[in-house]
Amino acid sequence: MNHALSRTHAIALDAADPLRSFRNEFLLPRHKNNEQAYFCGNSLGLQPRGARKAVEQVLDTWAHEAVEGHFRGQGQWLTYHEQVREPLARIVGALPGEVVAMNTLTANLHLMMVSFYRPTAQRPAILMEAGAFPSDHYAVQSQIRFHGFNPATDLIEVAPDEAEGTVSMEAIEQAIAEHGHRLALVLWPGIQYRTGQAFDIAQITRLTHAAGAMAGFDLAHAAGNIPLALHDADADFAVWCNYKYLNAGPGAVAGAFVHQRHAQAELPRFAGWWGHEKETRFLMAPQFRPTPGADGWQLSNPPILAMAPLLASLELFDKAGGVPALRAKSEKLTSFLEELIEARLLDTLDIITPAEPERRGCQLSLRVAGGRERGRGLFDYLAKVGVLGDWREPDVIRIAPVPLYNSFKDIYRFVEEVEMWAGV
Repeated sequence: MNHALSRTHAIALDAADPLRSFRNEFLLPRHKNNEQAYFCGNSLGLQPRGARKAVEQVLDTWAHEAVEGHFRGQGQWLTYHEQVREPLARIVGALPGEVVAMNTLTANLHLMMVSFYRPTAQRPAILMEAGAFPSDHYAVQSQIRFHGFNPATDLIEVAPDEAEGTVSMEAIEQAIAEHGHRLALVLWPGIQYRTGQAFDIAQITRLTHAAGAMAGFDLAHAAGNIPLALHDADADFAVWCNYKYLNAGPGAVAGAFVHQRHAQAELPRFAGWWGHEKETRFLMAPQFRPTPGADGWQLSNPPILAMAPLLASLELFDKAGGVPALRAKSEKLTSFLEELIEARLLDTLDIITPAEPERRGCQLSLRVAGGRERGRGLFDYLAKVGVLGDWREPDVIRIAPVPLYNSFKDIYRFVEEVEMWAGV
């Protein structure tokens, strides 16, 4: 066997990994008497060990201070959301005033479309990828209907044009060129959830703005996974969840980005008390005066107990050296997985995620030779032996080695178990 594809090599790669200690900062699920090989960070990130302490600190403040907890101490609730502002800005490549942690992803998407989807009879259309995550699809359809237009004619979907079901930049450019005169908004993912394909946000934004439309992005599978530069890319808005790669817990508070050029703009929005300027918020005046920047899109006071695990996780990102350091490890992990599959499992697995590192994050999406039932059989077998991936209909197994807590040995274990199942 090629040494570079051996268990010994996997162990050596882990020993040389400068980020290996961060695995100990997370609680890994157990399978029987061993740690599970967990590859579902693209669905729900693992619990940081510091999350419990962060939540308990909030509970202790509530117990001892009650309502005064809003105003006392370094972790006072009135400004609690500001503690995650700068770390989140570093994650998505934004200025601090351009990001806010609030609500959930689809709620934020609706709030952003209130401001940035302003259809007219001449420009009623939204362009998105075919096969978008259902929640995005539902939200877009409902927004089009709300404004009195018809999704059958005013929702434009760009179909995959590449062999494995991915979408080329040429197809996106062609769709924007063809429909640009009708477009009010282009809503695109940072990473497509089923295929794992990453997209060039800056280029899509340039094409969209040249067509006279707004550019928004769903970063659910990109935030905390790949380097992002939302400010420099000139995106109008973006939304993401924090429970995947950002490890903030199930149903965690989400995030939103609004570019600085819109900070003082008189945009229509659904307003709420917490979006009112902080200096006069407690005067309780009837006239809404939005806080400049992304904070001005807040509705209600932040869910402090839900925000505490996010704060604990973001501290780990900073300690690890941020997204650049994690991305460097991620590329090595994913390449190791790809190399092992191509060397030992080509008769069993087909990788549908692009091979170019710049066109993917840590996730490889896999199809099993023989069709859906055989694929589901492999997925169920892996779960029974303590290797947990993620199934997406109709026939895709997603394996996401997360650099904060997955190891090269985890990847080798996955490959060995597939070989066992396939009888290789």
